Amino acid sequence: MKVKDGDFVMPGDVLGIIEQFLPGEGTYDNEGYIKSSILGNVQINSKMKTISVMPKSGKPALLEVGDTVYGQITDVKAQRVNVNIDRLKNTTRPLALPYIGAIHISQVKEGYLDKLTDAFRIGDIIEATVVKITGDNVDLSTVDKECGVLKAMCTRCRGYMQTTERENELQCKRCSKKEKREVSTNYVNE
Repeated sequence: MKVKDGDFVMPGDVLGIIEQFLPGEGTYDNEGYIKSSILGNVQINSKMKTISVMPKSGKPALLEVGDTVYGQITDVKAQRVNVNIDRLKNTTRPLALPYIGAIHISQVKEGYLDKLTDAFRIGDIIEATVVKITGDNVDLSTVDKECGVLKAMCTRCRGYMQTTERENELQCKRCSKKEKREVSTNYVNE
């Protein structure tokens, strides 16, 4: 695809290759191809050799290292959990891309964690910090006290869990089962 300055593009459209331009605002590098991350108009800076996309309307949110995000656990493996990132904390703007995050077992908490199922389960709503971004893959951390599980459901009856007196322990309101989680200080008890 040969794009010109001012062309209207959609997310995922190929704008050029890394040998031609440096990716600018509203773009990202995907295996050597510079792609648009937002809906907008192409802006080429020939002097700086950059290609950018300027949004048509309100600027969508792009993740940066250090941002705090909300997401839902979609898979728990031996060494990492996968997270669908829903939105940035403290903004109502939608995300420019459908980001998928991962939390490595070493990024869950300070100290040793025996197994990830003691911290997260599929369906948990979490708050996490962005520590690394590679393309549209995002590495997350829940080491901070504010980060961790915000809302969880019982693995037995799918009832909502409440915090208990013990640290990182939740109890089901419906069946009284107790489970371990990496609980955020912002956990939502209903």
